[in-house]
Amino acid sequence: MTSHRTTRTPATTPRTPGRARGFEHPEGLRALLIRLHAQGQRAWRHDPEVAELMRHAADRYTALARRHGLDPWEAAAAAFDAMRTGAVRRADDPWAVVTRAVQVTCIAEERANGLLCSVHQARRPKFSAHHDAERFSDRENPLTDYHPSFRAPDPFADDAEAEADEAAGRVRPAVEDCVALFRFLGWPEEAARAGIEYIVTRLAESPSRASAFESLRRDYQARALLDLPAASWLTMLRVVLGNPDPNLAHTSAARGVLHRLVNDEPLRALLTDEAVLSEVVLSAPEGGGCHGCE
Repeated sequence: MTSHRTTRTPATTPRTPGRARGFEHPEGLRALLIRLHAQGQRAWRHDPEVAELMRHAADRYTALARRHGLDPWEAAAAAFDAMRTGAVRRADDPWAVVTRAVQVTCIAEERANGLLCSVHQARRPKFSAHHDAERFSDRENPLTDYHPSFRAPDPFADDAEAEADEAAGRVRPAVEDCVALFRFLGWPEEAARAGIEYIVTRLAESPSRASAFESLRRDYQARALLDLPAASWLTMLRVVLGNPDPNLAHTSAARGVLHRLVNDEPLRALLTDEAVLSEVVLSAPEGGGCHGCE
């Protein structure tokens, strides 16, 4: 007689969905942050899961931190600050919001180290638009060869200096008119002023408007610090410096509003240029209002 042996499969313990995902996943992170928020601030100091979360954040943002010359735990500290906000708990993807906050903080930290200023100042466009601090010895050519502070006046160059002074005197009013144009057409004044002054600074360091346009178009760090959408930043470059399209080389669009204002074209004439009006109005970032349309 043949006997049959029945094999029984051992029962498995059902897995809890939250534990299966953990805080490494968006919903797991949300659940942990909500629990910590409900338990109060002391929970962040005593909850054992917080230490694991911070170690994970340091590992997660190691590459981002090193890209900006920072320690991974500095990125983890930025993540910690972001995780304690309600915006992260309510976000569709909490990790995405934390990552963006860490990225912005790392950029500001890097700029603060270069500018020798506080991180708070480095986040503001009027400070971040400047170049990093440099030693005299860092430059290939000695500073005394080209800086105006080390030059003696040439008695035979009065006419040339007068022309240079006249040209410099036209730039500042042109910049102010350019800012006013963007503000009238819906741009926030701070965003318009910071962006235009940054463009003018880079233009002064470039051999031509075309090279300045191409350099600024690829300057993703400047756009992040100015907090402008890509479409708004590209439109500002095109309007201020001129459209680089070769088919428009002999039109006013190729010269740009800054060139037109420096060459004594009045602001009221630009306000009647439908091409300029439509580009600036349609590209205005949030936070403005079309003052010129009232």
